Amino acid sequence: MAENTVAPENAGITQKKAGLNRRKLLSNASLSSVGLLTVGALSVGSLALKSVPAQAATITDVDIVNFALNLEYLEAEFYLRALTGQGLAAGDVGTNPGAVTGGSAVPFKTAQYASLCRDITIDEQAHVRFLRAALGSAAVSRPAINFTQTFTNLAIAGGLIAPGQTFNPFADEISFLLGAFVFEDVGVTAYAGAAALISDKSILSYAASILAVEAYHAGAIRANLYNIGGGVAAQGISNARGAASKAAGGFSGDAGILGSDGVNVALVPTDDQAQAYRRTTAQVMNIVYLGGASGNYGFFPNKMNGTIS
Repeated sequence: MAENTVAPENAGITQKKAGLNRRKLLSNASLSSVGLLTVGALSVGSLALKSVPAQAATITDVDIVNFALNLEYLEAEFYLRALTGQGLAAGDVGTNPGAVTGGSAVPFKTAQYASLCRDITIDEQAHVRFLRAALGSAAVSRPAINFTQTFTNLAIAGGLIAPGQTFNPFADEISFLLGAFVFEDVGVTAYAGAAALISDKSILSYAASILAVEAYHAGAIRANLYNIGGGVAAQGISNARGAASKAAGGFSGDAGILGSDGVNVALVPTDDQAQAYRRTTAQVMNIVYLGGASGNYGFFPNKMNGTIS
């Protein structure tokens, strides 16, 4: 498979004293196929879901894209490790990147799930490379990422396991699907919410394109979980995400994979106008941080890198 190629000279985001100039952002950038080396009720008391600080009063498009890059690092590292047992290459993580704790190759037994993992892995690796090339020297390095205790804490909060037990999404293919469900809907709602913060329409176009890809991923994970009867477990995860989102302000903005009748599939988590939920950066951080300091900042033990952290 050919290596992913992005022309850096056509993909730079530049900061100017008079403001941001994005007119030519990524206008000629191209992506070829990417090479790989890559239940129950919510127990809120188990996690102190307190609101994390909102983003700075004044943020730039660069800040927003770097916020997205942090999330793409998280997803890419999860899927690469699930597929190959290894993470992002040294050239894809920046200078002095944070360490990644946990993660191993999933012992897939079903070809369908292995293929799904491979397909999403390719996309997430490409997203990291694309955003890093777009940001150029302004790109933040990969933050420290924790896949061990964080998944266990989330599983306890969602009622999948009891306190004292552990949840490892890399242990088997069903656990992998549940782990993937944690990320995918968060990515969709994060991009949907960030769209209103982006000032340059050319950047907005690329963000919308990535949002579409993340939405396809989310729908595929939801469909596979529904087909194996994973509705109750997924609802627990959804409840935990929703509680964290609500604690950061606003409504929960989350939904499981079962409809209101508890039987039919809900492929898309939408409001009553069939709109995808939109989360603020504070709501997104409160989910991936597991409430903040009380949850040791969840997947990002040293917090995200960049202005929005």
